[in-house]
Amino acid sequence: MKIKLLLLACSIALLVGCASKVPLAEPAAVETRTPTATRADGSSSSESSAPTVTREIKSVEIAPPVANVAKTIYFDLDSYVVKPEFQATLDAQAKSLSLNRKLKVTLGGHTDDLGGREYNLALGQKRADAVKRALVILGVSEAQMEAVSFGKEKPAALGTDEAARAQNRRVEIVTP
Repeated sequence: MKIKLLLLACSIALLVGCASKVPLAEPAAVETRTPTATRADGSSSSESSAPTVTREIKSVEIAPPVANVAKTIYFDLDSYVVKPEFQATLDAQAKSLSLNRKLKVTLGGHTDDLGGREYNLALGQKRADAVKRALVILGVSEAQMEAVSFGKEKPAALGTDEAARAQNRRVEIVTP
């Protein structure tokens, strides 16, 4: 019993002794000094003509997300697999979101006009979730993203040809 108490007391003393007394939240103030001159007799006096030097610590803000980052990822027909050709887009978005942890985005999943309403809503959600998983793997916080499905309700291109439908099978990364 005495050995346990002795070990406990030593552990507490070690933790208390190692605790840092320097506050990390606020930067330390920089001292302002007026230059002084030393006379031949050893005494010193302030030179009134010498300028006073003041230095301040300035806070640094993180740059806003990159504006030229692609924000759309396209999918094949009836698929929610993110194609390798969009890896660069995912990397750029992940870097942008990781630099600004306060930024939140909506991942909007969309489909073409083929299929029923319920099927397209489910497919749009799977596409948005796939992009979200890919971004999480790249280091983006889940709290920064919301995955939603719009199904076929908000087409990017009107028309029933394959080119229009291909433009509608997408996930858009939108900053509210």
